[in-house]
Amino acid sequence: VRELAGRLGLPKSTVHRLLVSLAACHLVEQDPETGRYRLGLRVYELGTLVSVHIDLHEAAVPFLTELRNKTGESVQLSVLDGREVLYLERLESTHTLRLFIQAGYRVSANCSSGGKVLLAHLPEEELERLLDGWKLPARTPHSITDPDVLRKELATVRRRGWAENVNEGEEGVAAVAAPIRNADGAVIAAVSLVAPTIRLNRSALRGTAGVVGQTAEFISRRLGFRPGLHRKEEGA
Repeated sequence: VRELAGRLGLPKSTVHRLLVSLAACHLVEQDPETGRYRLGLRVYELGTLVSVHIDLHEAAVPFLTELRNKTGESVQLSVLDGREVLYLERLESTHTLRLFIQAGYRVSANCSSGGKVLLAHLPEEELERLLDGWKLPARTPHSITDPDVLRKELATVRRRGWAENVNEGEEGVAAVAAPIRNADGAVIAAVSLVAPTIRLNRSALRGTAGVVGQTAEFISRRLGFRPGLHRKEEGA
């Protein structure tokens, strides 16, 4: 504490309070014998997450670009952060009429096609912990706000391999999403295609699910996922 206070030019009492707060978050930890502080495991975990996202970015962007160019619609790469979906990448539609959402945007997972994909592939216990006490927000009258209805929707997503969203996050907007898996077969992200419902009605949306799923598989393979191998392991 004395050394840090000297380097920072702060009172020792202030530095001690800051260290106590950082220790509570596992960002630093104190050696019980020497009393000295060092970086905690949470810093390592955060660094690992950044590394994963960098790898994901490098693997995904070429295929996202191809999907956007092939369909002319906006495409997104998202991950689950608690009960929200965080958009890491977004490539805008080539159409004049398009939706403006930036990377870094967040939305409640129940109102997003990518969110449904990511929730659907959580371990059952983890999903139930998220749903426990979660008052599902309604962004539109079409948003799913009943946990039991959401559970049924997620079961459908797992069964068919993709999720749809029509008017649930925003009126007049539709989207379709598919899961991205890492080398271990775990779903770590989702790729989604989003467009106004005048271009992406339910018929067109379901026809688009195949190309979105193919893009997700290409990205997954780039990350080391091998579908045949994991299916074999699951059946063993």
